[in-house]
Amino acid sequence: MVTPYPSLNVFGEALQPCSAAPLTGFFRDGHCNSCAEDTGSHTVCVVMTAEFLAWSKYVGNDLSTPRPEFRFPGLKAGDRWCLCAARFLQAHDEGCAPNVRLAATHRSATEIVSLEVLRLYAADAPLS
Repeated sequence: MVTPYPSLNVFGEALQPCSAAPLTGFFRDGHCNSCAEDTGSHTVCVVMTAEFLAWSKYVGNDLSTPRPEFRFPGLKAGDRWCLCAARFLQAHDEGCAPNVRLAATHRSATEIVSLEVLRLYAADAPLS
């Protein structure tokens, strides 16, 4: 039985939805919830950009092509998606990270990406 971590965002508040269209999240519930079984830590709610999608494909993670067998619709610029925290950090390190919806980013993301780095890409909250 899978036991989800508490549904809290990086501010310790209730985790806000990331996207229902396309439906995202490790649990495909529209939220970036996580659990011990989520070894990829699909916890960072991002807003896709063409630059990030091209970079992701280049590094071997094609997020643009639909994969129905995994209930994956393929993404386009403007789509919101629960991205793996390590992939987000890699994109940050390489200068092409997408914007982040902090209120919809699970607090466990900060075990991999510092809140300071996430705030650099904040699309929904002041940098206080």
